[in-house]
Amino acid sequence: MSRIRAALPAAVVAVALLCGLALAVTPADPPVPGASGASADESRGRAVRDLLDRRARAVLDRDESAFTADLDPAADPGFRQRQRDLFHNLADVPLDGWGYRLEGGTDLAGLALPAADESWAPDVRLDYRLRGVDAAPSTQGMAYLFTRRGDRWYLNSDTALEPLGKRTWRGPWDFGPCRVQTGAGGFVLSHPGGEPLAARVLAELDTAVAAVTEVWGPAWARQVAVLVPGDARELQALVGPGFADGSVAGVAVADRVDASTRTARGQRVVLSPTGAAALSPLALRVLLRHEITHVAARGETVDGAPMWLLEGFADYVGYRGSDVPPRKAAPALAARLAEALPDALPADARFRGAGMDLAYQESWSVALYLAQRVGEPALVETYRRIARAGRLTDGQLDALLLETTGGGLAELVRGWREFLRPAFGVT
Repeated sequence: MSRIRAALPAAVVAVALLCGLALAVTPADPPVPGASGASADESRGRAVRDLLDRRARAVLDRDESAFTADLDPAADPGFRQRQRDLFHNLADVPLDGWGYRLEGGTDLAGLALPAADESWAPDVRLDYRLRGVDAAPSTQGMAYLFTRRGDRWYLNSDTALEPLGKRTWRGPWDFGPCRVQTGAGGFVLSHPGGEPLAARVLAELDTAVAAVTEVWGPAWARQVAVLVPGDARELQALVGPGFADGSVAGVAVADRVDASTRTARGQRVVLSPTGAAALSPLALRVLLRHEITHVAARGETVDGAPMWLLEGFADYVGYRGSDVPPRKAAPALAARLAEALPDALPADARFRGAGMDLAYQESWSVALYLAQRVGEPALVETYRRIARAGRLTDGQLDALLLETTGGGLAELVRGWREFLRPAFGVT
């Protein structure tokens, strides 16, 4: 998680969570050994796979008739209309792939089912790729209910399984028409009415990607998808309820990280339509560079890595070259220094709730100190080595710091404390 401090003209809060057209179609189940023909389960599986195959091809081919042909004619009219809206909303989205996989199934016991010859709810996974952004598909769960009428299967609902705790993932296209503005560093996706903020973001995107690459290096995608939701409901769907409380201006999200290949899937930067729109040009620039730093580094960041390093480094890149003086960039820390010096690096628990501003500001100052003492390349190497290691004991952290900075944990804290007051002009 990360938070840009309320140090600029408008308060900024940023949080990072913790990644030819291709069509993903799961092969049919193999025949049952010794069986002379397909079983009912195999026949059902093939029929639903074919249905999903047709819908996936219809999305990529922009064939509305094919996309809607397999909707249950007896399904709720609202669902059928939402599916038509979904198809139209996807029209401008730059897709490089859209497909489905079946995995297991859901027990429908106790669920009120529609009147049909048969109902089935396999676990459906949507695999989709955004052009230029996703080297591998983003994978999301779709809680679909299928119905059979006679010898034909249909898609009946994407909400019927909610009483069982199964929910369909919602993308931006589930909330309205998507408007896409593209640059060399990626694209900004918004909805009608969100174009002004999207244009501001696009004007900063290329330089933000270049600024992050200048520090982190070129070994990342260097293409970013920035999403501008239309309202708080969409923001919550994209980033989760914990980060859609009105105080968040930007969030970097990813589906998962593959530690073996050091890559992350489904990486997006999601902006609050109200919080980000209120930012000054400088604050928006810092926010984007901070979040894009998380995108660049996420593949080499293991869960449990110390927050002071992750957020301090992202803040360092965010403010780098801005000429914002330390007292303005970190006012809570400046006020603290007038009373006492911090006696330890900020613990992870301090990055949520009351006092989190001070934790983020202290972390930024640690990264600034390291950059000045050992140089930017050594700061980046320190990040890579520690972030890859995940959760560390003090002894393990001490050993890694000694290897990358020439001093251990105690020396880092001591040098940082000596750096703070003169850097902030506090006597």
